[in-house]
Amino acid sequence: MARLPRLVIPHQLHHIVQKSNDGKIIFVDSEDHEMFLFWLSSAVRQFQVAIHAYVLMPDHLHLLLTPSDETGIGKMMQWVGRHYVPYFNRKYQRSGTLWQGRYKATVIEAARYLLPCSLFVESNSVRSHLADDAAHYPWSSYQHHIGLKMDPVITDHPLYWSLGNTPFQREAAYKEMMSQPVKNSESEAITESTMKAWMLGSDRFKAEMTKLTDRRVEPIKRGRPVKQAK
Repeated sequence: MARLPRLVIPHQLHHIVQKSNDGKIIFVDSEDHEMFLFWLSSAVRQFQVAIHAYVLMPDHLHLLLTPSDETGIGKMMQWVGRHYVPYFNRKYQRSGTLWQGRYKATVIEAARYLLPCSLFVESNSVRSHLADDAAHYPWSSYQHHIGLKMDPVITDHPLYWSLGNTPFQREAAYKEMMSQPVKNSESEAITESTMKAWMLGSDRFKAEMTKLTDRRVEPIKRGRPVKQAK
């Protein structure tokens, strides 16, 4: 069965996951993280993609972003890979790809899932026991969101700005939200929709987005159609 084309809708929120090939380490030291982020920050400007949250894990990465057109995400990921993979292979005297096939991606309703998904992404290091506090893990956007540093990769989403009228208010509100674990139902919904490339959002949102794409946005419901009463 032919796979469906990747679901991309300009000006909508997308969650991206890129895994390493066979679970191998793709970020070994600080230089590796820094070089990847350097090329990522260049790519987002070239291809007009706004990244709102990210995390670089040893064997995979998450991006939460909004593209300005249908091709920006693909071009961005390809451009970063063309720079980072040769760099990594030269440094560690290896060859071949680093990635496990195509990156996973889906469209997410920002009004409902922007903040939960951002927190889900940035708390990955804590769930994986790489840090006892997301603020202690330097390879995510969390330090930016709580005011510990300015991250050139990040473009703040309007919903983040709605958390307060001043940077201090926004940072304090976001930090308080991180102190409460993301609900299991939300984590599972975010993960499943991204891995299966089905849109995540309300029925109304899906109906609106269906008008903007020729691709199905959710699985076909199984079972026989309901008979209409005569």
